[in-house]
Amino acid sequence: MEEKGNFRKGFLTGAAAGILLAGCILLTWNFINQNQAVSQENIRKLQLLENTIDQKYLGEIDKSQMADGMYLGLVAGLADPYSRYYTPKQYQETKEGLEGSYQGIGTLLRQTDDGLICVAECYEGYPAANAGVQSGDILVKINGTDLTGATLSEAADKIKHSKDDRVLLTIRREGENDLLDIEVILDEVEPSTVFAEMLPERTGYIRISSFNQQTPSQYEEAIDQLQSQDMEKLVVDLRENPGGLLSAVCDILNDILPQGLIVYTEDKDGNREEIESTGEKVLSLPLAVLVNENSASASEIFAGAIQDHQVGTIIGTVTFGKGIVQSTYPFSDGSALKLTTSHYYTPNGNDIHGVGIQPDVEVELSKDAKETLASGQTLEKDKDTQLAKALELLG
Repeated sequence: MEEKGNFRKGFLTGAAAGILLAGCILLTWNFINQNQAVSQENIRKLQLLENTIDQKYLGEIDKSQMADGMYLGLVAGLADPYSRYYTPKQYQETKEGLEGSYQGIGTLLRQTDDGLICVAECYEGYPAANAGVQSGDILVKINGTDLTGATLSEAADKIKHSKDDRVLLTIRREGENDLLDIEVILDEVEPSTVFAEMLPERTGYIRISSFNQQTPSQYEEAIDQLQSQDMEKLVVDLRENPGGLLSAVCDILNDILPQGLIVYTEDKDGNREEIESTGEKVLSLPLAVLVNENSASASEIFAGAIQDHQVGTIIGTVTFGKGIVQSTYPFSDGSALKLTTSHYYTPNGNDIHGVGIQPDVEVELSKDAKETLASGQTLEKDKDTQLAKALELLG
C-alpha cells in the first residue's frame, strides 16, 4: 500500500505519517454547498436519524461509536478499497505495524477459510516461540475467552491488551488429542521482515515479507552476512509481499541500482515528484527477483525498478497491480484519514495499476505450493519451481 507524505522522507505505503492537521475543521452554514456530501439537508437528515434512534432504539447507544460510523461511511462512499477513516485506536495500531515493533508475543496470525485463528508464523527468539507455541497451532481461547466468531483484529487485541503483561493461550495442535494451555509473557516485539540463507553455488537468498521502518537495516545485515560467506549471486524473494513503506523499498533499491530514477508519482493536478538512486552503492552481482500474484505495491516498485534498469531478472507470475499512492492525514484527536492521491510509475513510465508487472520469465507453482506460500509457511526447495528457475538462470 503506497502513501505519500513529504515524498523523499515521508512518501510512504500503507498507513504512514502524513500531514498533521492541527485542530478541527469548522463548517459554517454559510459555506456549506448543497452539492457537498455534508450539506445542510444531509445534516438535518443525520439529526433526524439520531433523534429517531434515541427515541426508538431498544439497545444501548454509544454516541462515539455512532460518530465513527458516520466518518467511516463518508469515506466508504468513495468506493475506493484503499481509502479509509481510522479511529484513534486503529491508527495507532497501523502506525505500530509500519514502525516494525509492537507490544506482543511474536506471532503472525491468519484466519482460515472456516474462520479459525491460526498461528501462521512464530518468530524465533520471541515470547511465543520461547513458550512452546508453534506455527500451525489453532487458537481456541485467549485468557479463557472462546474465539469462535472472532476476527483477526479482535484476537490480536485480546493478546495485546491482556492484563499483567501475560496471556493464556488455549491451543489445538495437530497430532495432540487434548487442547494445550500455554502462558506467554508479553514483550516488545520487532519481528524480522528479512530472512537470509546461503544456497548452493554461493547463491545468496533473501526473502522480504514486507517493507517497514526496520526493513532497510535488516536487509543490510542480511547482505553483509551473505557477503561474508563469499556470495557470488543473489535471489530476492518478494512473493506474498503486500508492500509497506515506499521509503523503505527505495532505501534498499538505493543500495542496488545505478544512479537514476527509482519511481515517480503524479497527482490529480499533474504534479510530478521523483525519487532517484544516488548510484553510490551498486549491486554488482547477478540478480534474480521472485514475484507472484500477491506481490503488491512497494514490491512492485522494487520489481519495476529492477526490470527497467535491467539489473536483474524478474521470475514468477504477474504481480498484483497496485500502482496508486495513498496519503494519510492524522487529526488532532488521534484519528486519521487515508486517501488515494496519486499514481506511481516505474522508471520507464509504466503505470502498472490494475495490470501488474509481467515477469521476464514466467513460471507457475503447483496448487499445493501456492497454498503453502499463501499460508505463510516456508516452501520446500524441491517444490519451488520458481526458485529452481532462478538458480538455473543465475548459473
